[in-house]
Amino acid sequence: MKIVMACDHGGFQLKEAVKEHLTKKGYDITDIGVYNTDSVDYPDYGKKAAEMVAGKEADKGIIICGTGIGISIAANKVKGIRCALCTNEYMAKMSRMHNDANMLAMGERVLGKGVATDIVDVWLSTEFEGGRHANRVNKLMEIEKTDKVEDK
Repeated sequence: MKIVMACDHGGFQLKEAVKEHLTKKGYDITDIGVYNTDSVDYPDYGKKAAEMVAGKEADKGIIICGTGIGISIAANKVKGIRCALCTNEYMAKMSRMHNDANMLAMGERVLGKGVATDIVDVWLSTEFEGGRHANRVNKLMEIEKTDKVEDK
């Protein structure tokens, strides 16, 4: 599985820890930055990672900023992306099982390294359930195609 990873300055240390964890597990990681703690704008990195996932250059994406909020909002602006901001393993599991999330966002200032790697492991090992959830995910994706949400 090919995973793109990105962060801003506030997520650099956690990105490095998660990247090391996943590399040891044999995942193919593409790190698109940042590579230090110099201040940058999180939308640039969230968007670039999301475009790689949407464009099928990566199977999944993991993005990190200080809280995970800003970078997840940026990623979710890209058509085809379902980025879940997760702060625990249950959220990670449900984001995959029920929402077929293709990107995971986390916050370095919110999570410790151990919790973050546990979240990542659960997120990557959980499959989408499909079934009744497929219809709901399809409705999410339909929102991108219209200016307004229609009742059906």
